[in-house]
Amino acid sequence: MRLGILQCDSVRPDLRPEFGDYPDMFETLLTTDEVQPEFRVYDMTQDVFPQSTDECDAWLFTGSKWSVYDDDPWIARAHALAEKLHAARCPVIGICFGHQLIARALGGRVDKAAVGWGVGVHTANIHQQRPWMDPARERLALLVSHQDQVTELPPGAQLLAGHDFCPHDMFQIGDHIMTLQGHPEFVKGYSRAMMDRRRETIGEATYEAGMASLEQPIEPEVAAAWIHHFLRRAFQGGSATD
Repeated sequence: MRLGILQCDSVRPDLRPEFGDYPDMFETLLTTDEVQPEFRVYDMTQDVFPQSTDECDAWLFTGSKWSVYDDDPWIARAHALAEKLHAARCPVIGICFGHQLIARALGGRVDKAAVGWGVGVHTANIHQQRPWMDPARERLALLVSHQDQVTELPPGAQLLAGHDFCPHDMFQIGDHIMTLQGHPEFVKGYSRAMMDRRRETIGEATYEAGMASLEQPIEPEVAAAWIHHFLRRAFQGGSATD
C-alpha cells in the first residue's frame, strides 16, 4: 500500500536528531515485519500537495502547532484536499490537527477548548466497537498535545470514543475515514520535551499533571493495529462497520 503522509508541521530542529520529523514517527509506528507500506510525504506547509487523489492508496493528515481555523493559505488548501479525498472515498486517517481538519472541512466545528491544554497521557472510552478494532479495547490511552477540540461532528460521522476532557476523541465517516485526537506516533520522551518547551504556555498546573501522567501506560501499538486494519478494509472495499 502507498500511504501518503500529508505533513502539517515539522518537529523543532533541536529535537529532530533524537526524535526525527513527524513523517519519520509515522513510518516507525506503521512499519512492522508483516506490514511495510510505501510512504510518500507531502509537506503541505511548504505548499507540496498531491496532484491527484489516486497518487496514493491511502492518506494520513498529521498533527500541527497551527489551528485549523488559521488563515494560512496552505490550511485552506488542506481543507479542500480533505473534501476531495472524501468525495473520492479515499481511505483517510486524521491525527490531532488532522482529526480536527477533517471534521471542519466536512461540516463539523473546531474551537479552542474551554478546559485548556491537553498534554501527557489521556485515556478515551470506546463507545462503539468496530471489527477493525483488533485487539479490542474498552479504553485506549495515548499521548496528547492540543488546545483545540472538535466541538461538533461533521454530518454522517459516528462517534467512536471520547472522555470528559475531550468528548469527540475519535470518529469515523463511512468506511473510508477514521480520526483520532491522540498521537499514537509520539513517544514519551518527545511528549516530555514538548511540555518542557511549552511550560509557560500551558501553565504550571497543566505541566505538572501532564508530566505525572507519563507514569501511566500507553498503547500506541493498539492504535497502529487499528489504523492498519481500518485502511486494509477501506482499501479492499470491505465494510468498516460490519
